[in-house]
Order: sequence, then C-alpha cells, then structure tokens
Amino acid sequence: MTALEKDVVTEPGPAVEPRGRLAALAPYATALRAAGGLLTVIGAYLPWATFVLNEGPYPEKATLEFFTAPFGVSGFRLHLLVFGIVALVLAFVRTLPSRGRILRALGWGIVAVTVANGLYLTVLGGGFGAITAADGAVAFGAIVALIGGALVLVGAFAGGLGEQLRWGRPLGRYAEWAILLVVFTLLLLLVAAVLTSGGQGSVANPYSGAVFLSFLGAVGGLLAALHAAGVLTWVTAMSERHRAFSAIVLLVVALALPLTGAGTQYWMTVAANIGVYAATAIGLNIVVGLAGLLDLGYVAFLGIGAVVAANFSGATAARFDIVLPFPLVMVISAVVAGIFGAIVGSPTLRVRGDYLAIVTLAFGEIFVRSSQNNIGGLTGGSNAIPGIPPVSAFGQAFNEKLTVGSVELPAGALYYFLIVVIVAAVMAVFGNLKNSRLGRAWIAIREDEDAARAMGIRTGPVKILAFMIGATLAGLAGAFFAHKTGTVSYESFRFLESVTLLAAVILGGMGTIPGAVLGASILFVLPEKLREFSDYRLLIFGIALVLIMRFRPQGLVPDSHRRAELAPEAEPPPPDPGTGTATGKVAVQ
Repeated sequence: MTALEKDVVTEPGPAVEPRGRLAALAPYATALRAAGGLLTVIGAYLPWATFVLNEGPYPEKATLEFFTAPFGVSGFRLHLLVFGIVALVLAFVRTLPSRGRILRALGWGIVAVTVANGLYLTVLGGGFGAITAADGAVAFGAIVALIGGALVLVGAFAGGLGEQLRWGRPLGRYAEWAILLVVFTLLLLLVAAVLTSGGQGSVANPYSGAVFLSFLGAVGGLLAALHAAGVLTWVTAMSERHRAFSAIVLLVVALALPLTGAGTQYWMTVAANIGVYAATAIGLNIVVGLAGLLDLGYVAFLGIGAVVAANFSGATAARFDIVLPFPLVMVISAVVAGIFGAIVGSPTLRVRGDYLAIVTLAFGEIFVRSSQNNIGGLTGGSNAIPGIPPVSAFGQAFNEKLTVGSVELPAGALYYFLIVVIVAAVMAVFGNLKNSRLGRAWIAIREDEDAARAMGIRTGPVKILAFMIGATLAGLAGAFFAHKTGTVSYESFRFLESVTLLAAVILGGMGTIPGAVLGASILFVLPEKLREFSDYRLLIFGIALVLIMRFRPQGLVPDSHRRAELAPEAEPPPPDPGTGTATGKVAVQ
C-alpha cells in the first residue's frame, strides 16, 4: 500500500451511478470527457467575437495575442485552458475514485465561464453580430467552449460520479499547522482577487460585471473540484482539530487584507460595510438559525444601535449634547438595542410561525416610520443625523491614511481593522452560545417547540433571550455603522435590508458562523459588482439566489443538523441480475 493510499480512504458511498439514457453512454464516457476537455482548450484559443473591444479593460481583446500572456491567453481564456487540460488528463485517469465528481465540477465551471463571457460579448456586439460579421467571419470560441463543457458534464454523469474521497490519517501538529497557514494565505489572496476582479466598479471598468461573473464562475468550479477531491473536507477537519490556531491565523489573515491588491480606500470601505452586515447577520443567525424564530424586522435593532450612537457622538444634530468615548457608546448602543429586543421578543410567548413574522415586521415598520417623523427629536427625521465625527485613537482618525514605517495603509483601513475585531468578538459569542446549554435549548425549540417544552425547557424566557442577545449584537454593529458612515438616516434601515439579512443567513447556512459571513459577503458584493448591469442587476441577483437555493438548499456552509435534514434520500441498492441480491452500490437522486 502506498503512502497516498494510507492517507486517503474512500467512503463506501454514496456512489452515483449512470442512470436512464446516460447509462447507454457509459462505454463512451472516456471519449466524451476527453473530447470535452480538448474542445475547451481549442475554444480558449479561437476568437470569441468578430469585433475588437475598443481598448476596454476586458480580460483581453477579441483577437489573439500569443505573446502577451502565458500559453498565449489570459483572463477567462486562461481559466478555460486550465480547466480543459485538467479535464483531458482526468479522462484517462482510472485510479481516482472521485474523478467523475471532479469532472462534473470542472464541467459546470467551463459552462459558467463560457456563458458569462459569451452572453456579454453577444450583448456588447449587438446580438449575433458578435458571432458573425458582415464579411462572413465567424467567431466560434464561445460555441466550441460551451460544447466542450457540455461534453465534460455528459461524460462525467455517463461514467458515474464515483465515490466521495475522504482524506484520513492526521499528519502531525506542526505539519498541519503549516498546511493551514498556507491554505488561509491562499484564501486571503483568493478573496482579494475576487474583490478586485474587474476593477473598482463600473466607473473604473465598464466591463467589471462580466469580468467578475466570469471569475466567480471559475472560482466556483475550482472550489467544487477541490471539494469533490476531498481537499476541502480534509482542510475543514484539520482546522477543527486545531480550532485555536485556525482562529488566530484567520484573524491575522483577515487583518492582512489591506496589504493585498484590495488595499485601496474603495475596497476598505466595501470590506468594512461587509463586516457590518456580517456581524448583524450572525446576530440574526441566533434568532433564525438556532431558535428558528422568523424575524422580518431585525434591521431595526441595527438602526437603534446607530441612532443611540449618533446621539452620544457629539454630532451637531444630535439630541443630547453629550460626547462619550466610542467604547462606552458601543456598550450603551448594544444594551439599548438588547432591551428593545426583549420587548419585541415578549409577544413570542403567545405567537409563532407566520404570526411572529407579522409582529416583527410591524416592529420594523414602526421603527422606520418613527425615524422618518423624528419622534422625540432622536432620529433627525428626513434630515437624518449628519456630521457624526469619526472614531479616533491616539490622535489618529480612523478615516485617514496611516503610515507605519515604509507601509502606507489606505484611508479607512483602521475602520476595517476595527470591524474585523468586532466580527471576531461576535463570532466568539455565537460559537460559545451555540455549544452551551442555552444554545441546545434554542435548537430544541427550532426542531419542535412542543417537544422542547415537554422535556422541561422554559421556552418563553429562552426565546426572549434569543431576541435580546441577537438584538444586542446588532446594536453593537449599529454603533460602528454610525461612526463609519458619518450619517444615520432611516433610509438605511428599511424592510428590504431585513430581507437581505435574512437571505444572507439562509443562503450561507442557518446556524453556522462561516455561513452568515459568507452569505452577507455575497449579498453585498454581488450588487456592488453588478452595477454595470443597472437595468438587469436585480434580475441577475434573483436568478443567482434561486439557483443556489435549488441546488444547495441547506446553504453554502450548512450546519450538521441542517445537512442531515436536507440530504438527498438514498434509494435501496438495485438487485444483482445474476444472484438477485443487492450489489452494495447506492444510487442517489
């Protein structure tokens, strides 16, 4: 037995075998996979449009420039080239049990990259003019690459997806520490690449949306392939064995983002806003993900924290002529938001389900209307509360540039560092609560409230605690939000924001910390990156959410309970034609 075989073991199932019409193509699976990979490589080198983009920052012009990049191509063509070569190699590798799963991931990645660029070039070229020119010239690049991706997918399913790989034997503490350090560093570079792909919005790059979607498709295909190969599961298990080390490295890696290509004022502002939504989504995850209480007015707690912080910040329009230190303002904002959370949570003693959603929705609307009318002079009404001074420490304002030795950090980097620390603290609170007796009580209520009450859980106070703690975390994020933006307006806390936060929790994975952060990041970055498609941005955004929920209903980073609930049901093993007994292979829908 080789060293690799000792470290990697394959689970006995589920192994998805070809079924229906695809079963008839099983003898040709290798040929289909190889042909798909070859056509993808050829499509990467063929022209994709019959016109030349006018010096636009698209990955490259429509004509080929063989000496400007490695292998003669760059941008999305380089992604297709790599995917095609890997698919071509895997087509002839028979010793890898999960090669069908890897090829499936690569096939979807090829299709995603091809569709994102092909459709965009078609729209840019005025329809079919992008493919066929008046002089009869035809650009076959997108068509050939799309056919190649389809053949890779058909070949993957026809030959059977194979068994899921599971990497086994631990490598030792220091070796695993080194691997985790490398993986998290690569993750930092990947995040920076995703953020900066296409430039800083539609003003700097009129093609940023297409570039971003193409790069996102390539990243999705790569991560799916790594998951199929068992690498992501292996790294996850490794990080679970070294939680403290992983948390420290992740914190350091997150703080190092300003030193990458995303270290500009624009991306520091975007990253800080993502942090606000992430911290708020984690608080909502307590209410929805753990306790199973549907809250449609949760953004009101973020607004309460922001309004309280604005009134104690020394702003000209503030109701109180009091200037308190920022740490104390954050504490007061969190406490006040928590009190309102307990007040809103009180009706949960008598209502549940849809009725609870209506109660929370009403609270959110009450807050917005009260803020709009400037009740008590606390919210500024339609004039908002402008002029909130920035946070400062040791004479350094957080909204200004900072120079440390030879390193110059962009404006807003200090705000980013602060929100990273806040998100880390919120994560620690959520993680400890989830694994505590209170967290288990929340989960029991989410699964079956009547059964939880029968087991002796005081469901009323426990549900109020869920609302109160979730609101406290939102108030903490609201205090940061007020000082970061410099203005607090009721328009920032409308019903749509509550829906977005709820979608972030469900999309990322209810009951998980990485899920809430990832969901909030996606729902904030996607609209920011799709400004180029201003007329179709919400349509594309909605389609993406529908597709993710269709193929990943448990969320992108599912909780173990959620994964078990929404796992596909396995069919009984088919009988062997010769013996009439089960073959031992499990087919999954």
